[in-house]
Amino acid sequence: MWYLLYNSLLLLVSPVILFVLLAKQRCRRGLPQRLGLVAEKPLNQPAGASSRLIWIHAVSLGEVVAVAPLVRNLRGRYPEARLIVSTVTETGREAVEQRLEGVAEHRYAPLDFPWVVNQVVDHLKPSLYIFVETELWPNLLRSLRRRNIPSILVNGRLSTRSFERQRLSVIRDFYRTMLSMISCCLMQSERDAQRMIELGAEPSRVRCAGNIKFDQPVPQVSAGGAISKASLGLTDRERLLVAGSTHPGEEEAIVTAYQSVCEEFQDLLLVLAPRHIERAAQVEQMVRSRGLTVSRRSMGGAGQMAGIGPRVLVLDTRGELALLYREAVAAFVGGTLAPVGGHNLLEPAVWGKPVFFGPHTDHCAEVAALLSNAQGGRMVQDEQDLAKALREVLRDPDVLQRMGQAAQQVVADNQGALQRTADIIAAFLPVRAAPTASEAADRSRELSSRQS
Repeated sequence: MWYLLYNSLLLLVSPVILFVLLAKQRCRRGLPQRLGLVAEKPLNQPAGASSRLIWIHAVSLGEVVAVAPLVRNLRGRYPEARLIVSTVTETGREAVEQRLEGVAEHRYAPLDFPWVVNQVVDHLKPSLYIFVETELWPNLLRSLRRRNIPSILVNGRLSTRSFERQRLSVIRDFYRTMLSMISCCLMQSERDAQRMIELGAEPSRVRCAGNIKFDQPVPQVSAGGAISKASLGLTDRERLLVAGSTHPGEEEAIVTAYQSVCEEFQDLLLVLAPRHIERAAQVEQMVRSRGLTVSRRSMGGAGQMAGIGPRVLVLDTRGELALLYREAVAAFVGGTLAPVGGHNLLEPAVWGKPVFFGPHTDHCAEVAALLSNAQGGRMVQDEQDLAKALREVLRDPDVLQRMGQAAQQVVADNQGALQRTADIIAAFLPVRAAPTASEAADRSRELSSRQS
C-alpha cells in the first residue's frame, strides 16, 4: 500500500520535478540519463570474474570527497571489478572525473520512478550497491532487494531534524519498510546507529563504523599549478583567513567580522569560497557594495589587489578549496552561521589550522564536538563573536599553533573507519579467485578502450 501511495504521489508531482530540473542549468546535462532516455550501450563485460560490477552512489561533491578513498580501497581489493559512481549534481560528476579518474566511471543517478530504476538495475546488474549518508530511494532499494542485490549504507548519519521528522511522521511505517530493504547500515556514530534502530532498522543490520571523512588523504601539493599564496600573487607576509563553503547571509556576516578584525590586522586577506560557485558574481557584488577591494580567482586573483588593508578574494574555481586551507592562518567553515547544518570541518583541520564555525552544525555535530572539546575548533554565534574570537587567536601565535595542532590531532585520533567499512563490505562481496590469462587480457583491452 505504501509503495502504491508513494508512486502515485511521485507521478502527480513529476511535472514539478521535471520543471525544477529543467529550470536549473546545472541539472540539465544529466537529465536524459536520469530519466532513462539515453539508450544504454551494452556493457560487453567478459564472463567470469571481470563481470562483477559495484555501484556506489554519492549525491554531490561532499559525498564524492567522502567516499573516494573507499572507492580506491575497493579498486585495490577487487581489481577485476567495474566500479561505477553515480551522482545527482554536476559538481559531483566533476569530482568523480577529477578524483577517481582511471579508478571508477561516472553516471547520473536515476530518478526514483519504478520503470527508470528497474531499467538501470537490469542493465547494470550490480553485484553490490553502496550509498552514502542516508540517501534513501524507495523504488531503487525495492528493485535491488527483488533481485537479491545487497545494498549497504556507508558513513550513515541522521540529523536531529531528519530523525524527529521521520520519528513523528505518519509515514513512519513506510520508512521502516524502506530500512528493511537495506542489507547493512554503517553509521558514523553510536547516536546515528541508535536513531536508525529507533526508526525501525533491524539491530543486527546496524553497525557503528565511524566517519570515513577522518580517513581523507591530505590533498596532494603538486610542483606545478597547485593553488598557493605565490600563485595568487601574494607575499609571505600576507595572511589568509579562508571562509569555505559559505552560503547567503553568512557571507555578509563574515565580511562584517573581517572588516572589524582588519582594523587591527591589516595584513589579513579574506578568501570567500561560496558553496555554489555560480553565486560568485553575486558574492563579489556584495563585497564591492561594502566598499572593499575584491577580485575573483578566475579573473586573476589577489595579485591584482596590491597594498594593505581589507581585501577579499572570491574563490570561484572547483577543487582548490581543500588545498588552499593549507595556506590559511585560520579557517571558517560555512553552512554553520546559516541554518544549513554545516560542511566539512575536517578539511582545514587536516592541515593543522584552527577551525571556526557557527551554531548550525547538525550535519557535522560529532566532528564539531570533537574539535571544540580538543580546543582545535571554536563555535561562534554571530559576526561579533567571530570577530572577537579571531582577534584573540591572531594576537597570540602560540594559541594559533596550539589550536592547529589540536585540530590535526583530532583527525589522527579518529581514523580507521575506512578500514572497518571496507572489511564489512568484504563480507557481502568476497574476493574471487584471480582471473585467468584470457580474462585478464579481456579486462586489459576493456580498460584501454575506456581510456582511449
